[in-house]
Amino acid sequence: MRLDKFLKVSRLMKRRTVANEACDAGRVLVNSKPARASYEVKPGDVLAIRLGSRTIRVKVAGVDAYATKEDASDLYQILSDDR
Repeated sequence: MRLDKFLKVSRLMKRRTVANEACDAGRVLVNSKPARASYEVKPGDVLAIRLGSRTIRVKVAGVDAYATKEDASDLYQILSDDR
C-alpha cells in the first residue's frame, strides 16, 4: 500500500492530500530515510512523522486497504511520541 494511503487509513493523518504534502515536504521518514508518497509500506517499517513541533515514531504492524475507526490503531504500534 502507498505511504500516503496508509497514513490516511491508519488515521495518523486526517486526509490523503495532507499526507501527500507531508511526504513531499520531507516530514515523513521511513526507516530513517525521507520517503515519497508512492513508497510501498510493509509490515516492520518504522515511520517518523513530524507534525509541527511534535514527532511520532510508529512501527507498521499490518497493511489493510480498509480499516474501520476501531481497527485503525491495530495497523501500527507507537514507539515514541515527542512533544
